[in-house]
Amino acid sequence: MPRKVDARAKVTIVEIARLAGVGVGTASRALSNAKDVAPATRDRVLRVAEELNYVVSPEASRLAKGTRGRVAVVVPHLSRWFFGEVVEGLVRVLHAADLDVLLYHVADTAERRDFFTRLPARRKVDAVVVVGFQVDAAEQAQLATMGVHIVAAGGQSATYPSVHIDDHTAARQAVDHLLFLGHRRIGMLEAYDPEQPTLPPTRSPAYVEALRERDLPVDPELVLAASWSGENGAALMGRLLSLPDPPTAVFAHSDEVALGAVRTLRRSGLRPGVDVSVIGIDGHPLGELTDLTTVRQDPAAQGAVAGEMVVDLLGGRSLAEESVIAPTELVVRSSTGRPAEVLTRST
Repeated sequence: MPRKVDARAKVTIVEIARLAGVGVGTASRALSNAKDVAPATRDRVLRVAEELNYVVSPEASRLAKGTRGRVAVVVPHLSRWFFGEVVEGLVRVLHAADLDVLLYHVADTAERRDFFTRLPARRKVDAVVVVGFQVDAAEQAQLATMGVHIVAAGGQSATYPSVHIDDHTAARQAVDHLLFLGHRRIGMLEAYDPEQPTLPPTRSPAYVEALRERDLPVDPELVLAASWSGENGAALMGRLLSLPDPPTAVFAHSDEVALGAVRTLRRSGLRPGVDVSVIGIDGHPLGELTDLTTVRQDPAAQGAVAGEMVVDLLGGRSLAEESVIAPTELVVRSSTGRPAEVLTRST
């Protein structure tokens, strides 16, 4: 016969233990399905809990296991496509593993410094995922004091598990494509994060390497840099077009910068892929709509891989790879083509 319980009273684990005739610790282990509880005892505790409609608190269960079931996700940009895709892929995996996500937006240097200074005192999470930016030595030291797992997504790091593309390989894919088409005077639009302007661009060395392998000069006039945005890409393209001898092709560090360059070409009455070729990196959705040639990556997949790393680490499983290199793919569209002089010679 079911036990009578005051419906207004909140059933506690102490009451469950008393009615099942066991200690509170045994009742807790039985309810969390621990292995060191006799089957008959577990069945008795579960039967009492069912009769009293007792539900184990997820928070209490996690604390009993020494975990909180929360992951901090630190991201510098919320409105940009790349970061949103990484976070979406990451959160999808973490939620499927019943892990809560605390999102921290560090929009500028001051917010970032404040976050890393205060984070060790919070200690509310089991893992921290850093999305899309490099963590400097001082910030790494702050994270290390927390004693939690750290994973980087969409940004390279050699000190803890990470998933990212190989920027050098992606840039070589882009520049080699332009060289294959016959371009020899190739401009480069470098892009840097305004919050980390001192970091050297990771995609620039491949440009220099590709030209030198073909005994082509690296003309400083053709290399321009600005912070990461389409508007800046448009402005830089205008400066290249004002040169006495403009480039026949342009390699942009990102699709957003490349899209700005394409806008300037069209407003100048020039045809992308015919008069001047343009290629970017990332695989931005607007690139497909504007027929932009790109080296595509999958940021959502990178986020998912980072999430799987977190789940494995929290589950006590060793990682198959500490550093996962995500693939990139050259996607050729109409914004690149053979230079006009090559077409003239071939006709």
